[in-house]
Amino acid sequence: MKRHSLPFRRTAAAAVASLAFVSHAAWAVDPFVVQDIKVQGLQRVDAGTVFSSMPVRIGESYDDDKGAATIRSLYELGLFNDVQVQTQGRDVIVVVTERPTINTIDVSSAKQFDKNTVLAALAASGFASGQPYSKAVEDQAIQDLKRMYLSRGYYNLDVETTMTPMERNQVNVTLSVQEGPSARIDSINFVGNEAFSDSTLKGQMQLDTGNWMSWYTKSDRYASDRLNQDVEAVTRFYKNRGYLEFKVDSTQVALTPDKTGINITMNVTEGPRYVVSGVSLAGDYLQRENEFQSLVKIKPGEAYKIDDVDATVQAMENHFGNYGYAFAKVNAVPQVDRERQQVALMLEAVPSDRAYVRNINISGNARTRDEVIRRELRQYESSWYNSDKIQTSRARVDRLGYFTDVQVSTQPVPGTSDQADLNVNVKEAHTGSLQLGLGYSTSDSVSFLVGVSQDNIFGSGQSLAFEASNSEYNRTFSLRSTDPYFTRNGVSRSFGLSYSDIEPYEAQSGNYYDYKMQYANANMNFGIPFTENDTVYFGAGFEQYKVKQQNRALPKEYQDFQKEYGGNSAYGIPLTVGWSRDHRDSALAPSSGSYHRLFGAVSPAGDLKYALATYRYQYFYPISRKYTFALNTDLAYGKGFGGKSFPIFKNFYAGGLSSVRGFEQSSLGPRNTDLNGDTYSIGGSKKFNVNMEVVAPFPGAGTDKTLRMFGFMDVGNVYADDSSVYDQPQNKDAKSLRASAGVGIRWISPMGPLSLAFGWPLKKYEGDKLEKVQFQIGTQF
Repeated sequence: MKRHSLPFRRTAAAAVASLAFVSHAAWAVDPFVVQDIKVQGLQRVDAGTVFSSMPVRIGESYDDDKGAATIRSLYELGLFNDVQVQTQGRDVIVVVTERPTINTIDVSSAKQFDKNTVLAALAASGFASGQPYSKAVEDQAIQDLKRMYLSRGYYNLDVETTMTPMERNQVNVTLSVQEGPSARIDSINFVGNEAFSDSTLKGQMQLDTGNWMSWYTKSDRYASDRLNQDVEAVTRFYKNRGYLEFKVDSTQVALTPDKTGINITMNVTEGPRYVVSGVSLAGDYLQRENEFQSLVKIKPGEAYKIDDVDATVQAMENHFGNYGYAFAKVNAVPQVDRERQQVALMLEAVPSDRAYVRNINISGNARTRDEVIRRELRQYESSWYNSDKIQTSRARVDRLGYFTDVQVSTQPVPGTSDQADLNVNVKEAHTGSLQLGLGYSTSDSVSFLVGVSQDNIFGSGQSLAFEASNSEYNRTFSLRSTDPYFTRNGVSRSFGLSYSDIEPYEAQSGNYYDYKMQYANANMNFGIPFTENDTVYFGAGFEQYKVKQQNRALPKEYQDFQKEYGGNSAYGIPLTVGWSRDHRDSALAPSSGSYHRLFGAVSPAGDLKYALATYRYQYFYPISRKYTFALNTDLAYGKGFGGKSFPIFKNFYAGGLSSVRGFEQSSLGPRNTDLNGDTYSIGGSKKFNVNMEVVAPFPGAGTDKTLRMFGFMDVGNVYADDSSVYDQPQNKDAKSLRASAGVGIRWISPMGPLSLAFGWPLKKYEGDKLEKVQFQIGTQF
């Protein structure tokens, strides 16, 4: 049976009521002039609403037709279950029975969609708090809700409604949503494909029949939007291999009889494979044809590639944007020679009008303040539109590290041809972490750890980190903070405080050495931006190191420290300078660009006189849409001056997740031997480290940038400034580079960036401490 829309049903009901009005002999009246109109039965509806909807007014003539029209118009308001019109003398009396008003709507048992999403879907159908209750509207809203669930593959949805009457003709409505199991994809089939196999085409799709990661990705659960994306992915796959006329004729989604399985069939027409014969420019290129010609990425003689065409069109439209033409269009018009299977492309340009940016709208930042994003923008409101400035703005926002995704789009202002609005949409990442620890051991007795860090505290863009631990023999404390906009022009300020009191423990004997080490440090730095990508840092600090000796168990390196400085403590006042250049496309998950950071420190005053320098270089190259090559290089060098050696406390270390994976953390380089004959690393004043990675999507995770896997190869070591160190037996091979390779997983988790690596040493020596499985929560590399 065909279902009529709600307005039609209301009109039909009113028509029947009016027909009954005119056909009932008792209602027939002689026309008269209305002296008064009275309305009875109103509880919540305003009387003015009734009067304004009636087709008759005081002083006008009234007859049976006017009475029927009054009933129709009042029914069409949707506010009444019953409407009657009576006459008494020259008075018209309207008697109504109001529909109850929905007071509240509660949703229970919904899991696939949260409660607010379900309520919003019901409200879009007219079923919401404050609206008149109607069974017809309720039925329509539930049908719309079911369609929303169908798009996610839930075909066994059942919705039970309970209505509870309340005072003043109100009702509370409760919807119990029984979702049932979602339908899983049983098969994906292609019809009409000859050039590529079914398995090759399935590899381009997000949807599949299930794999070991389906519990996380839900890739085996049908969703109409995902299928549409997969149709586009298969189409682009063909059109990147010369199949210009490829098309998906139809997609058929068949449900199994028990509504738990889905079979997808995609019917395709491949067409011939075309080679590009030439590229030409047409239209208005602002008399800058040579500039635009240099942006062409389409290569004659090669197979037609839609990605090259799109990249060329995008680059040209962006270049028009650099001159203020926000709505410039470049159309790639193919001229097909089917006989030779060749295609010539004509790039036709239509610049339109030069435009300026009216408003910049920011969305998606539930936690981050607007000003944190706006101060990174280089495209300003009421300024000429500039594509380069917009791209720079997007990159700067992305490099904040607060967002997993940043999208910037241009929207024309209705009614104008020279104005545009920019929409900046962000997806926030987890930028904070909390660590709490409580433990007991025979060595430390009761110990606790607390750590809090937030890179975007209160959405202000400032970072704050605090960590403290305490046990009977070991105590540490640290506090650091950064304000990236200490001044309005972007000068940053960072400060840090730290203190450690450590009494080394000899695990083999179960005894403590009779000495302690105490470290105290305070520093402050300022960063001054010189260009969009370059920042120079200046700072100063204070540091003090103490060694409290009780007996001769003091290790040799600390005995040397006491001899050199003539006591148990020494302090320094380091002055620091640094430079960074950041061209990465993202701080959390970079796929292209580079990063440089050079840091230097010199302590000209105090007991400690030394200089050191560190340099980090990172490079990211997109091998394809899915794969990225990443290179990281760390170099460091330190030297004492004024007759002093480089302080042991400032030594560099290698080994572990942050350097050469597969070797124990900070275990490489020169070593000393303790009283029990065990060796331990003492670090070195020189460091060399190179990491190479190929980063790929995690199997089954699609294009999710928050979960990635990687293969790696690491090379590195640290070296002592004193060559005599290597004459010691335990340092026989300390000078040689170590190398390792392996695989790992990187996940931007709610607790922060998480890295898990499985490493195998490729070059190792006797005495090296290996650690094949390593885990860390912290920054990449």
